Amino acid sequence: MKVLVLGSGVIGTTLAYYLAKSGHAVTVVDRQPGPGLETSFANAGEVSPGYSAPWAAPGIPLKALKWAFMRHRPLVIWPKIDPAMWLWGLAMLRNCTAARYEINKNRMVRLAEYSRDCLQALRADTGITYDERSLGTLQLFRTQQQLDGTAKDVAVLKQSGVPYELLDREGCVRAEPALALVKEKVAGGLRLPGDETGDCFKFTQSIARLAEGLGVAFRFGVTIRHLLREGDRVTGVATDAGQLQADATVVALGSYSPKLVAPLGIRLGIYPIKGYSITVPITDAAGAPESTVMDETFKVAVTRLGDRIRVGGTAEIAGYNMKLRQGRRDTLDHVVTDLFPRGGDIAKAEFWTGLRPMTPDGTPIIGPTPYRNLWLSTGHGTLGWTMAAGSGRVMADVISGRRAEIDLSGLTLDRYRGLFG
Repeated sequence: MKVLVLGSGVIGTTLAYYLAKSGHAVTVVDRQPGPGLETSFANAGEVSPGYSAPWAAPGIPLKALKWAFMRHRPLVIWPKIDPAMWLWGLAMLRNCTAARYEINKNRMVRLAEYSRDCLQALRADTGITYDERSLGTLQLFRTQQQLDGTAKDVAVLKQSGVPYELLDREGCVRAEPALALVKEKVAGGLRLPGDETGDCFKFTQSIARLAEGLGVAFRFGVTIRHLLREGDRVTGVATDAGQLQADATVVALGSYSPKLVAPLGIRLGIYPIKGYSITVPITDAAGAPESTVMDETFKVAVTRLGDRIRVGGTAEIAGYNMKLRQGRRDTLDHVVTDLFPRGGDIAKAEFWTGLRPMTPDGTPIIGPTPYRNLWLSTGHGTLGWTMAAGSGRVMADVISGRRAEIDLSGLTLDRYRGLFG
């Protein structure tokens, strides 16, 4: 079967690999000159199934008000006259209940755990390398109140069978020895030993080469204009380089997916949430993190990627604006120098921003649409890297007519029926 994959980020490129492994003739289309050059380029580097959780959680509205008065605040909102922004925000608020949080986190962990297993199998099968480490994630709490508030997350981890460790200050230092220099700033932590780290961009570039070896054609530098429709089928896509025809089409365009499918009457509850990162060269390996440390206070992840430290986080709601803002860099600089003062040369850091495709409930949208040969793999938010292999494998299975290895309930567009049109 001829399949078009729209988007060459980690989601689309990994899917193309699995589709080719399933015997399909695959073409990937992207406006960029190569794979992984937008949101997948410089993310936080976490492959963190255990840390998969929706932003919509009990207490978040109150926290957002408190964050507004912080110098290094995790969330910044630039109000716009944009109905999509306000509709998304209201839908997110509806998910800020204990019951919805548990449902949404369970859905996310289900896909993320499966994805981690798929990534490990893919690594064993191909020998792919991407500065990967399998040393877990440490969610670091600076206050006892934060440590005491882990009960709801621990309950879901137990229910899902995800290994975890609650650590005191000394336990955090054992897990991340460089924290010994600043241990007075640490109250405790939640360690997820099954989590991994790795460079998403390196992975995407490598999996694209493997996909090409399986016959996948990449059409880079091609701008997608609109989908072509006949009745209840999508026959292909119109681009600035002409029309491309296919038996099946998958939309994996991240934050730009809603714009493409809206003319077909499909409303996706996805809004771009801007994230930032800096990449810092390591100057003292003993003073750098071993894996990922997630600073709960500032919602910033500090990750070891080979001879670099990747510092990623903050959330800016500003539409599709891609301006690099110094205030967001100041927060990233603060966290890495506060926790790992000897680790890297902050003066040589590279500053970057990307748009995370966020759904109001945190869960991605994968699976079918009302058009019988149009599929979605989008809305992964901050967890595209974590969920890429699992999403690709699931989508290749269902498009090929096979039964998915995990339950897809709650992961498809059906959960939004009536909410976004």
